[in-house]
Amino acid sequence: MVKLGGNELDRPTWLEACAHALVPLDPVVVVHGGGRAVSAWSERLGLPVEKRDGRRVTSPAVAEVVELVLGGPVNRRVVAALRAAGLDAVGLSGVDGGLLTAQPAGGARGAGGAEVLGHVGEIVGVRAALLESFVLAGLTPVIAPMAPDARDGSATPLNVNADEAAAAIAGALRADEVLFVSDVPGVQVDGLVEPVLDAGDVESLIEIGAASEGMAVKLRAASAALRAGARAVRIGDLHMLADPRAGTRILATAPQPA
Repeated sequence: MVKLGGNELDRPTWLEACAHALVPLDPVVVVHGGGRAVSAWSERLGLPVEKRDGRRVTSPAVAEVVELVLGGPVNRRVVAALRAAGLDAVGLSGVDGGLLTAQPAGGARGAGGAEVLGHVGEIVGVRAALLESFVLAGLTPVIAPMAPDARDGSATPLNVNADEAAAAIAGALRADEVLFVSDVPGVQVDGLVEPVLDAGDVESLIEIGAASEGMAVKLRAASAALRAGARAVRIGDLHMLADPRAGTRILATAPQPA
């Protein structure tokens, strides 16, 4: 299971290198972001670009941009790169085939019901059997992270953070390993990449400011993936795809004796 960072997807050489590095890992399921492209299109349309704690503030209009951009050109770009590298990739969104369902994220509203994040969701259901059928057929699913609201299946899907979507999918698939791939070599503490972190230390790192914004979201997603059933998680750059020692490995917190 691989999640590809959204900011790097606009770099053709990075995406090409990533695609070729994924070939030896086949079978693989890919989830991608696309934040930079969403921000660029939002600015073109005169829509505000705002993030809080690493997650995008999503008005209904921005949610439509997310759906169009992630499910359209960004997804096609990733699929094309993987197919050019030799993987039989097929593009999907969380809406397709009922693959994902979501509910409004817990932080979407603040005190008194005031909107904070807006049209943002967190995954509550994954149709794992659908993904397994693609993999068994020799296909590589490439998933754009958006999902219909489980309550009413509203026309505009909820915007789901790609790291959080990858964690939920990896847990549902009981993935052997989840790789959160971006352009940073791993989780850095005092300027050095930590080779191993305990999931129980994640919140402490965030509280002291050692991890913030996007990295905080990744660390929380890594912990969530382990709790949901994924067997291993690493955070880092492209080197992780070829080197099992690269990046920062997140270890599940050992249960305390009664």
